[in-house]
Amino acid sequence: MDLTELKTAVEEAELVDAHAHNIVAADSTIPFISCFSEATGDALSYAPHSLSFKRNLKDVAELYGSEKTLHGVEEYRRLAGLQAISLACFKAARISVILIDDGLRFDKKLDIDWHKNFTPVVGQILRIEYLAEEILNEELPSGSSWTLDLFTEKFVGKLKSVGNKIFGLKSIAAYRCGLEINTNVTREDAEEGLADVLRAVQPVRISNKSFIDFIFTRSLEVALLFDLPMQIHTGFGDKDLDMRLSNPLHLRDVLEDKRFSKCRMVLLHASYPFSKEASYLASIYPQVYLDFGLAVPKLSVHGMISSVKELLELAPIKKVMFSTDGYAFPETFYLGAKKAREVVFSVLRDACTDGDLSVPEAAEAAKDIFSQNAIQFYKINYTVKSSGSNNYVSPDFVKVNSNDSENDVSLVRVIWGDTSGQQRCRVVPKKRFNDVAIKNGIGLTFASMGMTSFVDGPADETNLTGVGEIRLMPDLSTKRKIPWVEQEEMVLADMHLKPGEAWEYCPREALRRVSKILKDDFNLDMNAGFENEFFLLKGILRDGREEFIPFDSTPYCSASAYDSASYLFHEIVPALHSLNITVEQLHAEAGKGQFEMVLGHTACMHAADNLIYTREVIRAIARKRGLLATFMPKYALDDIGSGAHVHLSLWQNGTNVFTASGGSSRHGMSKIGEEFMAGVLHHLPAILAFIAPIPNSYDRIQPNTWSGAYKCWGKENREAPLRTACPPGIQAGLVSNFEVKSFDGCANPHLGLAAILAAGIDGLRNHLHLPEPVDTNPSGLGAEVERLPKSLSESLEALKEDNLFADLLGEKLLVAIKGVRKAEIDYYSKNKDAYKQLIYRY
Repeated sequence: MDLTELKTAVEEAELVDAHAHNIVAADSTIPFISCFSEATGDALSYAPHSLSFKRNLKDVAELYGSEKTLHGVEEYRRLAGLQAISLACFKAARISVILIDDGLRFDKKLDIDWHKNFTPVVGQILRIEYLAEEILNEELPSGSSWTLDLFTEKFVGKLKSVGNKIFGLKSIAAYRCGLEINTNVTREDAEEGLADVLRAVQPVRISNKSFIDFIFTRSLEVALLFDLPMQIHTGFGDKDLDMRLSNPLHLRDVLEDKRFSKCRMVLLHASYPFSKEASYLASIYPQVYLDFGLAVPKLSVHGMISSVKELLELAPIKKVMFSTDGYAFPETFYLGAKKAREVVFSVLRDACTDGDLSVPEAAEAAKDIFSQNAIQFYKINYTVKSSGSNNYVSPDFVKVNSNDSENDVSLVRVIWGDTSGQQRCRVVPKKRFNDVAIKNGIGLTFASMGMTSFVDGPADETNLTGVGEIRLMPDLSTKRKIPWVEQEEMVLADMHLKPGEAWEYCPREALRRVSKILKDDFNLDMNAGFENEFFLLKGILRDGREEFIPFDSTPYCSASAYDSASYLFHEIVPALHSLNITVEQLHAEAGKGQFEMVLGHTACMHAADNLIYTREVIRAIARKRGLLATFMPKYALDDIGSGAHVHLSLWQNGTNVFTASGGSSRHGMSKIGEEFMAGVLHHLPAILAFIAPIPNSYDRIQPNTWSGAYKCWGKENREAPLRTACPPGIQAGLVSNFEVKSFDGCANPHLGLAAILAAGIDGLRNHLHLPEPVDTNPSGLGAEVERLPKSLSESLEALKEDNLFADLLGEKLLVAIKGVRKAEIDYYSKNKDAYKQLIYRY
C-alpha cells in the first residue's frame, strides 16, 4: 500500500491549536519538569520514571541538540533564553493558530499578545469559573453585599461584552464538583450556593455544586446567543480532580436538555481514560465534539494511539480535533504537535490497512483533524500567505458561519412510531428541512396517534380525530445518513403541540418522562438490548396473484440457512454499524425463513431508537433484494412466532446495579434489581397491552413455544416470560439482566419500554418481592402458576384494572392506547384472515 499521500498530508498539515494556555516567563517558579507531567509536589519526583517523560525529554533534547538529560535540557534553555527556544519550538511545530484559555493562575504568565511573536494569530477562550471568581473577588461599595441578581447581572454582562471577541467558553466544573451538571438548578439552591462560596476564605474559589451548575447554565445561554462553543474539561488532570466525576457520561442531563441542543460542546483531553465513553457521546449527540490534547503527548505511545483509536471507534472523523494543550513552556506545544502527527499517521495508516479508509480518505481525515474541524467548529476564517520561509497568518482573524449544507443530501425522512407500533415517515427536501422543519417542525394531524393496524384512520374511543394538528420536531441527535440509498438522511421526531411544548401522546416523551422519574427518585438508568426475530419472505405468482412464502425451510441455527441469506447480512450489518448500532450476533431461527439479530444494550431511549432504525434497515435491504422482511408475531399459525425479546438492566453512576454484590441476594440479583423485576412481573398482564399489542400477538404467546405464556419468572428458563440471564463473562451464580420474552415486533418500542419502566418504578417504590423462581416448564404445573392473558381482550381488561399507567404515562395517552386496542380486537374477531395483511405493515 502506497502511503505517500497520507504521509505528506500529515507532515505538511497546518495546525490549528484550539486548546492551549499561557507560556510563563523564564524566572517563573513553575519547575521545568512540570512540562512532562500532570503530577505536583512529591509525586513529581517520580515523573522521570514514566515512559512519556523519557520519550518527550529525548525529543526535546534532539530538537535543541543538547545532552539527553533533564539537566542538559534545562542548561540549554537557560543559556538560549525564552525567546530563542520559543522560536525553535513553534517553528518546528508549524502551528498557525492558537486559542488560549488564560484562566490558569500561573506564576509570571505572559499575556496573550506576547504569543503573537511566534504565531501571529492568537484567540481567547474564556474560562467561566475564573471569570466568576474574578467578579466575586471585586470590592463592592461600602454597605453593599453580593446577591444572586447582582452577580448574574455582572457575570452575564461581562460575557456579553466579550461575546464577539472570544472564540469560545470553557468550564472546569469537573475539577470543582464533577460533570453531573443540573441545568434546572433552583434559584434557592443557587442563592445558597453563592452564600456558601462567600463564607469561604478569600480569595474566592468556587466549588459549590449548585452555584457552579448555575454559572454553567447561564454561560450556555450566552453561548447560544453568540454562537460560541463550550470547551469542557473531561478525564484526567491535576490531583485536585476527582476523576470519577470527570467521566463525560455525567453530562447526559446537559446533552438531553432541549434548550441547549444547539450549543456545540467539545470534550477535552480525549476524556482519558473515558475515551470510549466520549466517542459514544460524540456519535449520538450532534452537539458533541472531541479534542485529544494532553492525552497526546502525555501518555505512552501505545496509550496515545489506543486513546485516539478509541475516539474514532464511534465518533465521526469530522468531530475529532487536534490541540496541544500547551502550557507554561513552549516545549509543550512542540511535543503536542510532534506526537500528534506521529499518532494520527499511525492511527490512519492502520485504518487503511484494516480497510476502514482508503488512502485519499485518510489524507483528507488528517487535514480535518489537524485544522479543518477546528476552523468550522470555532468558526475561524484566516488566510495563509507565503512570507519567505515562514507561513504568515493574517491578523484579520474573524469568526464565520460554517456552511452546514450537505451537497450530497437532498431529502430527509422524518420518522415516528404510532400507537399501533407502525413506523411512518414524512419526506422533506433538505433545504426546507434546514430552513423550516428544524425550527418549526412538520404539521401532522391528531388522528395519526389513533390509527390501527388495519386502517389509516383514527379508532373510536381514542379521543383523537382529524381535528387538530401537532408538530413533528426532528431530534437532531438521531439524524443519520441513510445507508441503503444515496442522497437521503433520516431522523426521529418528537411530537409537540407547538415547538418546545411536548404533546401528551408522544411515545418518545412518555419514555423520556418515566426515565426521568427513575433517575430523579432512585438515581437509576435502565439499559435495554433487543433481540429481533423476523421472517424473510419471497414473492411468487399463484393464479396470477402475488403471494409470499418463506425464504427457505432450514432448521434452527443451521449454517445452510445463514449461507442462503448471508449476502443480505453482509449489507445489513455494515449498514447498522454505519448508524452506530451494535450487532452482537445473528442466526437462523426455528421458523421457516426466520432469523434473529441481537443488538447491543444501551440506554433505553437509544435502544428504542435503534430498534426503529434496525427495522428500517432490515426491511429496506430485503426489499432491495426482492424479499419482504416482516416482524409480525405469528406469520404462519402452524409455525413458530417472532418476538422482540428485550434484555433490561439497571445502572447507577456507570455501574450495573442489577447484579448482586457481596452475596446480597440468593437470586444473583441486587435488592434493587429484585424489586424492579417484581414490579414488572406484578403488572405483566397489563404490560402485555403495550408489548403484545395486536390479536396476532397472542397466537404467538402459547405454552411450549419459549414465548412466556405464564405469569412467573425463572433463572435461564426460556418458558418463563421473565428470565434472568448469566451471559458469558458474568460470574457463576450472578445475573447481569433480565429478559422480557413477550415483547414483539408490533409494539412501539418507546411505549413498551415506558410501560415496563413504570412497572419497575412501582416495584421500587413499594419494595415488592419476587416469588420463588420456576425452574421447570410452567405448563406442567397446573393451577400452581397463573396463565397470562390468552388474548388482547384479556390484557386490555388487565390494563383497565391497573391504575399505575395512567399516573406515570398520562391518562390521555392511555385512553388512546385502549381505544386502538379495542378497535383491533373488534376488527380481527370479525375478519379471521385479515392478520395475513400484517406482513405489509410490520
